[in-house]
Amino acid sequence: MKLAISAFAVLVLVICCVAFAAGADRSHSMKKEIFGAVQGSSVDLYTLTNAHGIEVRATNFGGIIVSLRLPDKNGRMDDVVLGFDKLDGYLDNKAYFGAIVGRYANRIAKACFTLDGVQYQLAANDPPNTLHGGNKGFNKAVWKAEPFENSNGVGLIFTYVSKDGEEGYPGNLNVKVKYTLSDQDELTFDYEATTDKATPVNLTQHTYFNLAGEGRGDILGHELTLNADRFTPVDKTLIPTGELRSVKNTPFDFSKPTKIGARINDKNEQLELGHGYDHNFVVRRTGNSLELAARVHEPQTGRVLEVYTTEPGVQFYSGNFLDGTITGKQGHVYKQHFGFALETQHFPDSPNHPDFPSTILRPGQGYRSQTMFKFLVEK
Repeated sequence: MKLAISAFAVLVLVICCVAFAAGADRSHSMKKEIFGAVQGSSVDLYTLTNAHGIEVRATNFGGIIVSLRLPDKNGRMDDVVLGFDKLDGYLDNKAYFGAIVGRYANRIAKACFTLDGVQYQLAANDPPNTLHGGNKGFNKAVWKAEPFENSNGVGLIFTYVSKDGEEGYPGNLNVKVKYTLSDQDELTFDYEATTDKATPVNLTQHTYFNLAGEGRGDILGHELTLNADRFTPVDKTLIPTGELRSVKNTPFDFSKPTKIGARINDKNEQLELGHGYDHNFVVRRTGNSLELAARVHEPQTGRVLEVYTTEPGVQFYSGNFLDGTITGKQGHVYKQHFGFALETQHFPDSPNHPDFPSTILRPGQGYRSQTMFKFLVEK
């Protein structure tokens, strides 16, 4: 009888171990489906899910993050990024919802720069400047996507060749961007690029967040912390003046958790020029390659977003130009301040500012950058 019980116990243990192993294999998952087509090129939608049920949906059109579902302090799952239900909405995506931005993120003054004695003219798609790569930046490219899965999570490797002269930029640029959703509740972006001719490169990810839930009002009550002592003030066309200005005693001081809306309507020239916050902050570096740049806490849901990066700057944008003319997911109308973006980057207009950290990539060099979004919940 003892032998029978022992054998039975062993059998149960084996079954449990097998079930646990199978469950471990299913701790994260990936699904691929057709999202549509752009000029004859197939566009797919990938759903990545980690061990805790965090779900990222991304497409190879622009590398766009279509949705991101996170739990709140009560376990409720909500989509927390702005966007559209269908591909058609992204084809004329003037807000750059969720996209990879390049060849040069942010603005270049008067849509031109001089490199090695040659002047290059770009598209003035944000008159008089160029913005986020021009008329057809990386956000409108159909990327090649390669899904992957390993013991730590799931992800996608996006690749794209930006040809010499595309949007006025020199050099054939080979770009690889790797998205990884880990079982540690981290979404990491690894950027790489090589070129055959000197060219400026500045890549970022342009997701708009509302941690209360997409379409659920403004983000002015979100509490923001920025790891920055200085920012780059701008002129009336939102081009940096070249100054690195202290945030101390200004509405730009987020060194301690502060509601985004606490000072957004203060009488301040820079806030008036940006119609709110639309400024590059200089990340305070402590020697870590991956530095905490920003932290956002939404008090009602307890959701927390931490942004880590190797980049020297982060553009904080408070959704100033959302004006109610965009209808997003489930018919939600996106009004002013209904989302915020934290775009890790080199500084705007760096090709025209020799004193800024250089964005010039030359043949034989490799462009590498990493940014990580870490998701937490505070009870």
